[in-house]
Amino acid sequence: MNTHIRNMTLTHATTLLKHGRNAPFEERIEGNWHVYPFDGALEIDYVDQVGNPTRRWVIARELKVGPGKMLLGGIDMSDDGYRGFRVDRIERLEDAETGLVVDRNILDWLLKRAERQAKERRKALRGA
Repeated sequence: MNTHIRNMTLTHATTLLKHGRNAPFEERIEGNWHVYPFDGALEIDYVDQVGNPTRRWVIARELKVGPGKMLLGGIDMSDDGYRGFRVDRIERLEDAETGLVVDRNILDWLLKRAERQAKERRKALRGA
């Protein structure tokens, strides 16, 4: 695991992994978008609309699935601003919790993780 990812998991980022009060907790529909809550600290290699590559550290909060595109929403650690990242422009991601690197089928990985987290939330609600 990269040292900056390790530092991210040991300090500020892990406190943000707890589901925030203002973060979405339930799946919802917004127009043509299906919005999944998503929890995770990720390092992403992202290419902006002009083609400039950047590396971002994101506290992910939601995954939006819409007609023809998917957006990963979260807090960009470089400026503490909330951003939406087009998933088709993410070339690589690293999960700060596990160190897992995903550089293929990123869209599928994100969707499966969002669905797994939704299932875990439903199970926890039934058990409470």
